[in-house]
Amino acid sequence: MTRILLIIKLFALLTLSSLYFYSTAHAQSSQVKLNVHVLVKGLNHPWSMAFLPDGRILLTERIGQLRIVSADGKLSEPIKGVPTVFAEDQGGLLGLALDPDFSRNHLVYFSYAEPQASVAGTAVARAKLVDMALENLQVIFRQQPKTDGTKHFGSRLVFALDGNLFVTLGERFKYMEQAQQLDNHLGKLVRIRSDGSVPSDNPFVKDQKAKPEIWSYGHRNIQGAAIHPSTGELWIHEHGPRGGDEINIPKPGRNYGWPLASYGIHYWMTPIKKEHAEQGFEEPIYYWTPSIAPSGMMFYKGTMFPEWKGNLFIGALAGKHLVRLVVNEKNVISEEKLLRDSARIRDVAEGPDGAIYLLTDEENGKLLKLTRATAQ
Repeated sequence: MTRILLIIKLFALLTLSSLYFYSTAHAQSSQVKLNVHVLVKGLNHPWSMAFLPDGRILLTERIGQLRIVSADGKLSEPIKGVPTVFAEDQGGLLGLALDPDFSRNHLVYFSYAEPQASVAGTAVARAKLVDMALENLQVIFRQQPKTDGTKHFGSRLVFALDGNLFVTLGERFKYMEQAQQLDNHLGKLVRIRSDGSVPSDNPFVKDQKAKPEIWSYGHRNIQGAAIHPSTGELWIHEHGPRGGDEINIPKPGRNYGWPLASYGIHYWMTPIKKEHAEQGFEEPIYYWTPSIAPSGMMFYKGTMFPEWKGNLFIGALAGKHLVRLVVNEKNVISEEKLLRDSARIRDVAEGPDGAIYLLTDEENGKLLKLTRATAQ
């Protein structure tokens, strides 16, 4: 009988271990060999990039410059017509997206820290790209209220499959409590139409006390966003404080907890409750402790790396590496760190050739191109 009980206990232990293994992301090595080619040097804290239909790369520099890189790595002069930006610390010219119908209308969308006297806030503008200039510029969104301070502006721009535009925002650091209030845009993910108007099915559009642009709230500083290629859902990641960087699949009207719930702790070492669901908040689908400071986000769909198709790639600023995550429709299954201890990676994108492109966050920033290394 004792032997039978021992066998039963051992079987139960193995079963629990198996369940834990499959419900928890684990380290994985793909053994894919990479060539890293420096396509451009001398960029001043590049922040975001987008591929034009002809294969050229449009990119932002945080100091307030918009540039074009040719396929052979030639860097253009700054494009004319960019508005004045608040280029201090984390502020400046930030996110970038092309209109889904860019080949016809040539519209470019970008987010930036917009100054106003002694305060600033994230704004989104669109303009027509004509040769090397922006024409008919319109500001289609302004984060309210503008505040003092130089941190946590967000900001990524992603078009959903229905043509609406998601704008990721920060809570402006000193104003973290406002992430829980619906009468402002601080610490929010917002959803607008391409002209800045509000979609009629936004979750708070009928709430007179809420900003109608809000899609979800309780966020800290969202610097990564991408559309899942199978589900069409938006995935985001946001910076935690000391630890607790999160990946979420934001649902309309849901509260993601900041600053009342986090898997990190405050910079001044005050603990934060880890419990999300118990407080009525959404649990992240994945988090990092200690923090890697994630930035940029891309689902790979190309053919150069077929074994990575459907994987999620994220840059790590503090971690100085490229994260590769194996995911399904709702969860992260495994994680691999590529290019360890290489550089602060600000953005990641897939090129039309299937290569992976990276921007490094430095005064002498680089545009890197990752290709498969050929066997010797």
